[in-house]
Amino acid sequence: MGSEPVNVNEFQELARRALPKMYYDFFAAGAEDQHTLRENVEAFSRITFQPRILVDVSKIDTSTTILGYKISSPIMIAPTALQKLAHPEGEIATARAAAACNTIMVVSFMATCTVEEVASSCDAVRFLQLYVFKRRDISAQVVQRAERYGFKAIVLTVDTPRLGRREIDIKNKMVSPKLKNFEGLVSTEISDDKGSNLEAVASEILDPSLSWKDIEWLKSITKLPILIKGVLTCEDAIKAMEVGVSGIIVSNHGARQLDYVPATISALEEVVQAVGGRVPVLLDGGVRRGTDVFKALALGAQAVLGWKAAMGEQGVRRVIEMLKDEFEITMALSGCPRVKDISRSHVRTEQDRLRSML
Repeated sequence: MGSEPVNVNEFQELARRALPKMYYDFFAAGAEDQHTLRENVEAFSRITFQPRILVDVSKIDTSTTILGYKISSPIMIAPTALQKLAHPEGEIATARAAAACNTIMVVSFMATCTVEEVASSCDAVRFLQLYVFKRRDISAQVVQRAERYGFKAIVLTVDTPRLGRREIDIKNKMVSPKLKNFEGLVSTEISDDKGSNLEAVASEILDPSLSWKDIEWLKSITKLPILIKGVLTCEDAIKAMEVGVSGIIVSNHGARQLDYVPATISALEEVVQAVGGRVPVLLDGGVRRGTDVFKALALGAQAVLGWKAAMGEQGVRRVIEMLKDEFEITMALSGCPRVKDISRSHVRTEQDRLRSML
């Protein structure tokens, strides 16, 4: 690629060329047949726009508010593990990009920088993504450290009682680096001669007994608001409301867990309807364009968790700026000067088209 990338897909191609194959595959691949990985992106393409004309769009305001924090656009940074595999500064570079772009970063529990290092690097609004370990004391300790260092919310990942079958990682014999948040607490030096070290580590440390009743346990160890990440059905959205979460993230773990689950954009609307506006609903997965951001908001999301660049602070900033610029253009061309002007009537889904034929 001879010129500077002009969209997120071109950034992904740069990452593919720059990174060792094992590391690029870790970030980019999905589970098993990778059907859901493809569908996460393709499902957006089946949603079309219904723009409004002759609206004053001389001034466009892309800003919004999530859990009381005003951000420059409804584009947040999704949690991604092991970021030092992509850039020497890892999560610190991503946090600085979040601060520069005035958005929220969700820091992975499996980060290669400690929560203290990320917190001291900049003044970005940070949420901590959480896995619950068999040793609950380890999870509790990291949560409490994050709260002490100014993190603003906990994002509990609920779709990983076991690691999904990521066949590319198995073929590559992917090995986890040391995770600094857990130094002296748990070892990631677990071998598996048959395949991915990540799978062996996950089997050793993740708690498959995690259930709805454990939300109360989590509330007992932190005062921070709790969002749950990994909801795909109205039934689970209703249960989430019953246990009192502060937000829901519609996510299929980047298509890295159970293959053949719906694309997140396809599952979004039923979750939004079940929640009924009681808490924010965010969308994670498949976002490659500012048009995707607009479509997610039209179907009821308050924000999306966007794709991450593998180019350090400047790369992450550029990707966020690209998505924001595309989103702003989409707002203008759709006749929406403010985020709150985006409505369900601005998009047409496959279901809409089918209903119109009846």
